[in-house]
Amino acid sequence: MDTSFSAEDIAFRDEVREFFATEWNDDVIKGLMHPDSFREAMTAWHQKLYNKGWAAPNWPEEYGGPGWTSTQKYIFDYERAAAGAQGLMPFGLQMVGPVIFNFGTEEQKQRFLPKILEGTQWWCQGYSEPGAGSDLASLKTKAERDGDHYVINGAKIWTSYAQLADWIFCLVRTSSEGKKQEGISFLLIDMKSEGIKVNPIHTIDGHHTLNETEFNDVRVPVENLIGEENKGWTYAKALLAHERTGIANVSDSQRNLAQVVELAQGEIQGGKPLIEDASFQRRVSDIEIELMALEYTELRVLASVATGGAPGPESSLLKIKGTEIQQAVQELRMEVAGYYQGVSVPEGGEDLSGHEFGDFARYRYMYGRAATIYGGSNEVQKNIIAKAVLGLG
Repeated sequence: MDTSFSAEDIAFRDEVREFFATEWNDDVIKGLMHPDSFREAMTAWHQKLYNKGWAAPNWPEEYGGPGWTSTQKYIFDYERAAAGAQGLMPFGLQMVGPVIFNFGTEEQKQRFLPKILEGTQWWCQGYSEPGAGSDLASLKTKAERDGDHYVINGAKIWTSYAQLADWIFCLVRTSSEGKKQEGISFLLIDMKSEGIKVNPIHTIDGHHTLNETEFNDVRVPVENLIGEENKGWTYAKALLAHERTGIANVSDSQRNLAQVVELAQGEIQGGKPLIEDASFQRRVSDIEIELMALEYTELRVLASVATGGAPGPESSLLKIKGTEIQQAVQELRMEVAGYYQGVSVPEGGEDLSGHEFGDFARYRYMYGRAATIYGGSNEVQKNIIAKAVLGLG
């Protein structure tokens, strides 16, 4: 089997590499690092990719996708990660966008997809609830029909970037009859609607990305319903498969591990570089092997999607291993930082410890604890694999 890139793929790789080398610069990075300028900077970064036609690698060409092969998608993501470039916000492009073009009406496609593609409309996800996190089907947020509107009451939690979002896609309960997976509908809700309140949640890393979102008699036009009423669980599962595939973050983990190895070469412990420690080397090798296996699994999924398939139960495998590897790399970075991981640098301040990666190592480690929970906890993913792949239960 010939696994080498074709001449066309090499030319594409060089074009992508040059783009990131030119466009991913200090001005973009500086804007993304500050919460007050994050949305503006992310929108500008999105526009750069949109102008190249590269904003939505996994979208069909008819809706603005680039029409790439699975190999080109792999090359693009690898080069993006190798350059250290930020991925675009996933909620519109990777989550609700595919739901709209697969299950939405023509009016909904025309209304929402162009703005999602160009990055001018920001979305957040309304799935988890204070009393229904991993057991998503037990959600209680109600949507009661009132003429041409639904009236929404309830609350969602862990809504990332709700404070910046224009719209939220929500799972709501429109019927209490039958199994708990039934009676759920998929609604698109304008965040400017009267009765929506966003309460910030500051996480252990000291940042504000998460929120609780309350709905008090929020009126939503029936035309904002995706697909059929009470069939939202079907659309939700399709969205989650795409989300979990993206959570694997293989290319980013490869780059992060390479950074850790580079840092370990300059970190002296016991009179010699940490990278020469046999135990440390073994842990690096274990992660490299796991990453290689995960990469090939991801490529198989991409190849299947390219031929008309969709991410299936294997997306749960990607999610489990991908997030476990991310955490393993974060733990290694913390070990390299040593005592300096405890040095906290004030926002906008200067790190005087001499270990500029110590604060970053701690931040990534703390935020990364959530990776095995969001997108469906890894315990839930194992249940999915047991049932859908192994035929148990």
